Amino acid sequence: MKYGFFDDTNREYVINSPKTPFPWINYLGNKDFFGLISNTAGGYTFYKDAKFRRLTRYRYNNVPVDTGGRYYYIKDEDTVWNPGFKPCQTKLDHYECRHGLGYTRFTSSKNEISSNLLCFIPLGYHGEVHLLKLKNNSNKSKKIKLFSFAEWCLWNAEDDMSNFQRNLSTGEVEIEGSAIYHKTEYKERRNHFAFFSANAKIDGFDTDRESFIGMHNGFNNPEAVENGTAKNSLAHGWSPIASHYFNLELKPGEEKNFVFILGYVENEKDEKWESKGVINKNKAKIMMSQFDSSEKVETAFDELQKYWMNLLDSFQLESHDPKLNRMVNIWNQYQCMVTFNMSRSASFFESGIGRGMGFRDSNQDLIGFVHQVPDLARERILDIAATQFENGGCYHQYQPLTKMGNHTLGGDFNDDPLWLILSVTTYIKETGDYSILDEQVPFDNDESRAKSLFHHLHVSFYHVVSNLGPNQLPLIGRADWNDCLNLNCFSEDPNESFQTTGNKKGNTAESLMIAGLFVMYGKEYVKLCNQIGKEDDARTAQIHIDKMVEAVKSKGWDGEWYLRAYDYFGNKVGSKENEEGKIFIESQGWCSMAEIGADEGMPEKALNSVKKMLDTPYGIVLNNPAFTEYRIEYGEISTYPAGYKENAGIFCHNNPWIIIGETLLGRGDQAWDYFKKICPAYLEEISELHKVEPYVYCQMIAGKDAFKPGEGKNSWLTGTAAWNYYAITQHILGIQPDYNGLRIDPCIPSEWKEFKVIRKFRKSTYNINIYNPNGNCKGITSLSINGIKLTDNLIPVHPEGNYQVDVHM
Repeated sequence: MKYGFFDDTNREYVINSPKTPFPWINYLGNKDFFGLISNTAGGYTFYKDAKFRRLTRYRYNNVPVDTGGRYYYIKDEDTVWNPGFKPCQTKLDHYECRHGLGYTRFTSSKNEISSNLLCFIPLGYHGEVHLLKLKNNSNKSKKIKLFSFAEWCLWNAEDDMSNFQRNLSTGEVEIEGSAIYHKTEYKERRNHFAFFSANAKIDGFDTDRESFIGMHNGFNNPEAVENGTAKNSLAHGWSPIASHYFNLELKPGEEKNFVFILGYVENEKDEKWESKGVINKNKAKIMMSQFDSSEKVETAFDELQKYWMNLLDSFQLESHDPKLNRMVNIWNQYQCMVTFNMSRSASFFESGIGRGMGFRDSNQDLIGFVHQVPDLARERILDIAATQFENGGCYHQYQPLTKMGNHTLGGDFNDDPLWLILSVTTYIKETGDYSILDEQVPFDNDESRAKSLFHHLHVSFYHVVSNLGPNQLPLIGRADWNDCLNLNCFSEDPNESFQTTGNKKGNTAESLMIAGLFVMYGKEYVKLCNQIGKEDDARTAQIHIDKMVEAVKSKGWDGEWYLRAYDYFGNKVGSKENEEGKIFIESQGWCSMAEIGADEGMPEKALNSVKKMLDTPYGIVLNNPAFTEYRIEYGEISTYPAGYKENAGIFCHNNPWIIIGETLLGRGDQAWDYFKKICPAYLEEISELHKVEPYVYCQMIAGKDAFKPGEGKNSWLTGTAAWNYYAITQHILGIQPDYNGLRIDPCIPSEWKEFKVIRKFRKSTYNINIYNPNGNCKGITSLSINGIKLTDNLIPVHPEGNYQVDVHM
């Protein structure tokens, strides 16, 4: 069943039923100011950090789900309705939600009144702008009442939902003209306030939630709306809100436009006050003047659309498959930019208070967006590296507002350092900017301990070398990529976190996933060293890589697949000797991508075992058989019900590792089959089962052992976005940036006869036509650029210009 459709021309997903299986959301914003908005106008807004600078309140896991947001109530005689259907849920004569790139538009109608609500955050602007158009489509005049509504969060979202003994007494507001200002805690430790403004004269307002909604009413039936008038309430503590009231008359065919702004302002310490107790509103008034007419709003909206068009045009695919085209050209790239902005902090599955920017996550996310915003990628790399320690370890996460490491979570996730090698080498291959290696980057954000970024890569590599176990394989630490494989935790206390608890600090638990990762990005480290003239460093590093390869071949091979780990006691994990969890996806992916044991046929055998034991109609499960009892020596992975999350769920993040491994073997048909199973555009027809958005990847799909196999969870903020983009563009389509040019190495389904890619690379545009008349999966017979044949598949860097590339397979 479908709940909408793709509008590829406008780069939108159009939802035509408000009752989607789960809230289908979009993201507003592009740099410092962001909003989450659902297909029924739910969600919230924040500045930089969803925990510490949340403007509006949102209640997760609420009943009904997705209650609270940016609401407009239209009262037409006895009928009250909302442009986005919720919260009143009045049956509408027409409803449509268009999620676009950085904006959402609702068009709806009831009783011959139509509304058009556009929500977006203009470029470089610290405010969410709403353009609301109301039109009378009847042949008689209509008197209607319009109420806006936003509920203020008291800034710190975690404290806001827990410290009621204080918070119910601190709320403060000001009203001036048609603007309502939220200034809780401004007089003491804060230098920021928020405002909700309208560009028209109001007939009333409310700033106290109980006065507007009523003690015994809800968002669906506010008392003020039912009574048809505002109470002009002034909040003193309790729960401050912002609501504008308009008493309107619309003549036949008349349309009235309103601009609302939900904004954020910071003032310098000595410029906080206009007079005693009255905030300095100068910056807010300037912000309001920027969008005091619908014409100004439309101009900013056009600029936003051009911004996104420019970002996405760096890579454009023309193939026979519209589903693939829209994912590669629009939605996958868009999602990669959202994960760049959000990491794993704020979604409808991540509350914005528990997780910041992940070291591992952010390094991986970069491979999906570096071609769009290389300058921001460079900045992100330096921010990430600054949370590293001198020994190569790092904080697992850092806060986006402060860019400081998260002490609560700490470090010791021993895969983390290697991901920095991935992001830096990917960045240099895309840009050719080697100067980043000379940037002085602090350790633990202490400038007195700064070293070159290259030195950070050096200690990242040697962090593994310095932390080997009895089998000369990498020690796992608290966990590796699989945060739920906690081999040193041994937790019996339900109040402990599996990720932050280490009840047995041992030097025995080893990870084959990290071993494969080390070989993979160790090779990249060696290539980089050779590229910049550090041949001695390259030779020394290669010795350690060769030793790791031998360790994997002798201690990490189980006969038909790679082991997953050795536990605290030195027992095998992910072996045919185990009753449950005989095989895991991570080590098959990484050891195959690293081509460990290729001469002995190990990657091929391992991937054949993946097909036999882990493949399902909805994707590849993480492990098999699923755990059915708690294994204290394994940790959190064995706590999930069978088929969910890390316990034999389909973790979409790691499916691309298998896809890439298949392309290295030249098995394009199998790689494509795996790709389609988790790609959202191919799941649109089963939306009632898949549940989450059909335009973005989700983290997890319920596996074959689950109650409802195929059901998705944790959409939007997942490394799946970057890795699937990387897999499809670089390994299936085969357009691979390299240090000295653009390498063309496709591995495609045998049924594909041709496709075209327009790739912008280092100030040049390459129009690449790939022909496959003989139905091959891999292998190039000829490559020419502007009619001149090349001797291999690397297109050297060319002067700025447009180039025609013809490739025959």
